[in-house]
Amino acid sequence: MKQRSVLVVLFDDVLSLDVSGPMEVFAGASRTPGVSYELRTASLSGAPVRCSSGLTLVPDGALVDAGVPDMLLVPGGPGTRTPDPALIDWLRANAPRAGQLVSVCSGALLLAGSGQLDGHRVTTHWSLCEALARDHPAVEVDPEPIFVRDGRLATSAGVTAGIDLALALVEEDHGREVALTVARHLVVFLRRPGNQAQFSAQLTAQTAVREPLRDVQHWITQHPDADLCVEALAARARLSPRHFTRAFRAETGLTPGRYVERVRLEQARRLLEDTTDGVAGISRASGYGTPEAMRRAFVKALGTAPAEYRRRFNSPPVQSGHRP
Repeated sequence: MKQRSVLVVLFDDVLSLDVSGPMEVFAGASRTPGVSYELRTASLSGAPVRCSSGLTLVPDGALVDAGVPDMLLVPGGPGTRTPDPALIDWLRANAPRAGQLVSVCSGALLLAGSGQLDGHRVTTHWSLCEALARDHPAVEVDPEPIFVRDGRLATSAGVTAGIDLALALVEEDHGREVALTVARHLVVFLRRPGNQAQFSAQLTAQTAVREPLRDVQHWITQHPDADLCVEALAARARLSPRHFTRAFRAETGLTPGRYVERVRLEQARRLLEDTTDGVAGISRASGYGTPEAMRRAFVKALGTAPAEYRRRFNSPPVQSGHRP
């Protein structure tokens, strides 16, 4: 049985879930025969650290004594904003020696500060992407996905995305069934693919201030299969199409067409994840009309076809007569 060593870096003001989420995934996988992840934690001095939630974590030892792991995992948290310079120095000297380099949430800031992300495509928490790109121009920051793989480097978006990334790494090491078993044990119903967007349509767009526009937003969300052309939506808001388009974009940050696209994509994703309905029915219920139109939308937005997207989730078996 091949054992993989995983070293998790601890520091004051770390986010506890960034640490415990991936560790629970690797620990869960290790309960499978033939799978073994050796999990260790270490802080600079080996002293306990206080998480941002107030929880205290006691590391296994000091970073200086940790050795070279197969996987070095750097979590995030408020402590990444003003890190101890000694931690950055340790990462600069030791991160290149690790077999695999992984960051969760704002842990990417620590890796960027130590020069580990230069020339790589990465992601982090949506609220930090702009600052990361500005402060580290040699880093290619993608704010959309929940995690990104680039060679030996793997970075994830905020908090729970670290669980998704850890599940993907387990699947890479030991196959889909092991990863699904862990997901079921943790009651993580959905194993989201890395190219899934960090935001839902409703979170991406701002909520309109004016009631007619806000009502239209709600209508779109509740009726993705309706006629959602600009003229129909403008009539619902009792505005001219031109005025409606300008006002909607000004108040939500998205054009009506872009908002409709995101709502329909989100609806289709939910139906693929949560039901055994066939693609033809889902495409109609989501407003695409045809399976081919939905397929094009999925490939454009997520880089994968609907059937493959469904396969990535812990969905019930497809019933006879409802095949994707």
